[in-house]
Amino acid sequence: MKVVITDWNFPNIEIEKNIIEAAGHTLIDAQCKTEEEVIELVRDADIVIAQWAPVKAAAIAAMTQCQGIVRYGIGLDNIDLEAAKSKGIPVANVPDYCLNEVADHTVALMMASQRQILSTWDRINQGTWVITSPMTLPPLRQSTLALVGLGRISQRVASRAQAFGMKVIAFDPGLKAEQFNELNVESVSLEQIWERGDIVSLHCPLMESTQHIINTEVLSKMKSTSIVVNTSRGGLVHTNDLINALNAGTIAGAALDVVEEEPLSGDHPLLKAQNVIVTSHTAWHSGSSITELQTLAAEKAIELLNSVIEEV
Repeated sequence: MKVVITDWNFPNIEIEKNIIEAAGHTLIDAQCKTEEEVIELVRDADIVIAQWAPVKAAAIAAMTQCQGIVRYGIGLDNIDLEAAKSKGIPVANVPDYCLNEVADHTVALMMASQRQILSTWDRINQGTWVITSPMTLPPLRQSTLALVGLGRISQRVASRAQAFGMKVIAFDPGLKAEQFNELNVESVSLEQIWERGDIVSLHCPLMESTQHIINTEVLSKMKSTSIVVNTSRGGLVHTNDLINALNAGTIAGAALDVVEEEPLSGDHPLLKAQNVIVTSHTAWHSGSSITELQTLAAEKAIELLNSVIEEV
């Protein structure tokens, strides 16, 4: 059978090639940027593996024999799930890689912002040496970490934060009370997240209900000493609203690994906003995570193909 990779940004795809060809299948790869390119590539594919390329309704409609779509990663927002469902095509992701990497990165951003590492360094570079921080913020041991979503990554963030003596609260309607209790995390409403969080960290999928969950109205409810952290999806944050809040001092800072439009242009106003840290979607990355992602994605493809073969 034919496995097609729409796009990839790894050093090579030898891992996928070895796994898929060892199972007796053919692997074709490309670097699709547009849906038109995806459409042409996937017409006769049995399995489609995608990283960032848009696998939307038109591309799915063009598929003549596809038995499954696999996403390199956890999020599925570049794949039209409803279109795939209506055509009976299963969609799989790789939810169990880079969990610790993203949790570590989240805490690193949180710490760098809360302890004002970069703003202090900037001040030193400007010739000012002062032994107090640019802003006066509560210590971590007296701070509340507010998590929007309490899945596998944010549970790891919670345990790391608790080691610093932080109180952790979370909003996640999908979890039961006993699960919150086991994690020593207080279950709260979204309103309480905005009002009580000293650090608000986003760990939810991007969908219609969460698009721009951080906006002017929500930011106005936060403490002036609050910090927003996002290592999930850029579309969760309304960028212009965040910039305005930062520059007006509505909140104390923001630390982002993901933004609405990637990559950021060199003159993007976010880069000039007050008290912001941005990393270039690197939270997932480590020497182990790349190998894990490629291996697990290829194995998901083989699982889908095997299920088809078994049915036949």
